[in-house]
Amino acid sequence: MLDDPRTVRVTGDATAAMHRRADDTDAEDHPERYDERPVPEAYCWSNLTSGNGARALWLLLLPFMVANLAHWMRPPTEDQPRAVRFYGVLVRLVALSLTVLMTAAACEVALDLTAWQCAGTAACAEERSWLGFASAARDGWWSQPGRRLALAALVPTALVTLLWYLSNRTWSAYEAERPRTFDDHDEDLPQAAEAPAGEAPTATTPPAAVRPALGRPGFWYGRRLVARLRAAHTAAGLLTVAAGVAGAAARHDRAAGGTLREILAWTVEGTIAAAALFVVVVVCRRGRSERRVDHRVDRALVNWLPEASLGLLALAMVYAAWSRPAWRSSGTLPGEVTFTALALAQGALVVALGVVALVLHRRTRHPRTAMYGLGGPSVAMLACALGGVMTGGVAQRVADWLDGPGTPGMERSPIVGPPVLLSWQASVIPVLLLLLAVPALFLVARTVAAARRSVAVVEAEYEVDRPDPVRSRRISATRAWASLTDTAPVLVGILSGATLLLGAAAVAGSMAGKQVPGRVFDDAHPFVAALADSAQALGSWLIGFGFLLFVACGRRAYKDASARRTIGILWDVGTFWPRAAHPFAPPCYAERAVPDLTWRMCSWTDRTGGRLVISGHSQGSVLAAAAVWQLPPQTRNRVALLTYGSPLERLYGRWFPAYFGPGPLAALHREVHCWRNLWRPTDPIGGPVHLPAHGDKPAVDREALADPVVYGRTDNHPLPEPILGHSDYQADPAFAQERTGLLDLLPPALPRQRTGGLPSQGSSGRSSG
Repeated sequence: MLDDPRTVRVTGDATAAMHRRADDTDAEDHPERYDERPVPEAYCWSNLTSGNGARALWLLLLPFMVANLAHWMRPPTEDQPRAVRFYGVLVRLVALSLTVLMTAAACEVALDLTAWQCAGTAACAEERSWLGFASAARDGWWSQPGRRLALAALVPTALVTLLWYLSNRTWSAYEAERPRTFDDHDEDLPQAAEAPAGEAPTATTPPAAVRPALGRPGFWYGRRLVARLRAAHTAAGLLTVAAGVAGAAARHDRAAGGTLREILAWTVEGTIAAAALFVVVVVCRRGRSERRVDHRVDRALVNWLPEASLGLLALAMVYAAWSRPAWRSSGTLPGEVTFTALALAQGALVVALGVVALVLHRRTRHPRTAMYGLGGPSVAMLACALGGVMTGGVAQRVADWLDGPGTPGMERSPIVGPPVLLSWQASVIPVLLLLLAVPALFLVARTVAAARRSVAVVEAEYEVDRPDPVRSRRISATRAWASLTDTAPVLVGILSGATLLLGAAAVAGSMAGKQVPGRVFDDAHPFVAALADSAQALGSWLIGFGFLLFVACGRRAYKDASARRTIGILWDVGTFWPRAAHPFAPPCYAERAVPDLTWRMCSWTDRTGGRLVISGHSQGSVLAAAAVWQLPPQTRNRVALLTYGSPLERLYGRWFPAYFGPGPLAALHREVHCWRNLWRPTDPIGGPVHLPAHGDKPAVDREALADPVVYGRTDNHPLPEPILGHSDYQADPAFAQERTGLLDLLPPALPRQRTGGLPSQGSSGRSSG
């Protein structure tokens, strides 16, 4: 980005840093050299997202990341704080259900399939030498079902512990970065107008007095909430394991009779249920606090809640390991009830979330808002679907491995297999793909037709005397395919709606009590029954293939830095937002990057009295805007904003309207001294921000840049120019023109600049997309 092989890190560390050309290192000491040009400085944050090989493990956290995005997709509102808080509570409950779902899947594999079914069946245990010591046929100490379950519980416990460790480690590295916002400029912020919990202003707050959310002091400092949610989700995971271990023993004791055993069984289960209810209360109780930088941490809750849950798990393991010589494992553990209850709860939460989103959207309708405000509920539904696919894939692959040549649930299989619901969920996957293929094919056909129609428009724009049909079609096709980005809400809406309906059908089918979906249609026409059997078989194959592909991608990313950078593009968008819903999601890099940029701009302008242009490409433009929002007014007046290839309005404004919608972007236009945006019609990611002139400030968007720069061969361009799309904006002459124009619009440098200051141009240095 600096266009020089010799660069120097001027501030920062190996994770994220500011860089300059080697020749510009001491620019502040020689301002006379830079009267005619600015000093370029680049900020690189790539190691925050693609980093080392351990980042590949973040793929396992994908459902948590998607659920966290749903929190930030709520429609904007001005006078409905209760509805906004209720929206946040519902998203946090969806996120909690995902933690329980993932832990329940680990319990299904370790407790049910392995310890209960396989170890309890001689034919299965004999084929697995590592299970021999726990085989029921050997009548050893570990042969009792309760003791096998207690030992197997170490596997899901280790998973929960790993998630807690990763969340705690990243919490200490990311959320611990203290932002430089209005801490030292309290008079600049109307504190009384700020909304509690970072949600919405009170009904008595004048809307005009409320500062945009991304400009609030505590927006990029979610330390307290993440610690609280981490404790609650860890406790939820441990209690899920405890319920799986103690539940089986409790059911046996109640069936065996005896007052003491029955009382003990109800006491253990009741204690676990009460602790689980308390965890739900903790999750619902508090949201984000953004009015100020909140350094407090609920240490009593954060420390004792996981510890108490771990103690209950130990109690459950001891209770299950209590000697019961007559106890034999048969059938399956009640995983069917667990997964069905989770599916029903997630469906109900998503529907309730959709109702709240529609209520919020009715007050602040805007035609550019994605899916009429239903983006958050749709994404929450996709998070649940991802969690279901991952858990079902793991359970079915392990079941296939344990039963050897048999098929789980069939007569020759030594084990019953995973819950019926997982087979039903697999059977709806082919149907879902077919439903999605119809609009996808329609969009492809429409795009091809649009490309053909716009050939004449392209030739007219370039004023071509002798058009080249191949060249014209290529430019037109690039523009048409780039416009597909704007149809994403349609596909997401169809996918999430179909997932909700087919998921409900899968639950209904599993409750019919049939192990194989095709058996429900035994009395129907043979063709219908054959279709159902084929759908179930194909779905099981697809879910297994998807899981293996997922593992292969993670393995490749672990070893290959280029693949890791590609996955880093996904993290660029998905982990931009703070962890407001799920603490086990990949960490928010902006909680490090935004303070970095803010501190650099404040410290440099304070020290030198200089002026600067902060320019950002793609995701860098989002970081640049977020950093400018955090600046105190006296610094913001010396800063100009230049964005190019920017998804600020096209993606963020449509999907996150409460934070990047028309209102917040218009407020940023008013607050920043000057702002220009460059875009191309061939860019599939960036686009205009649609901000008209305001007072003495011109419109933000420049006219669309020509891409390619020239149509054919000219004296200045003797070879054909490439179609750049989303890349190489700085190579366009318009970039230098707009940067110079912005510097001219900024107020002159303060007098103290003569003792060591100069105009500077800061760039957010890593593009995405």
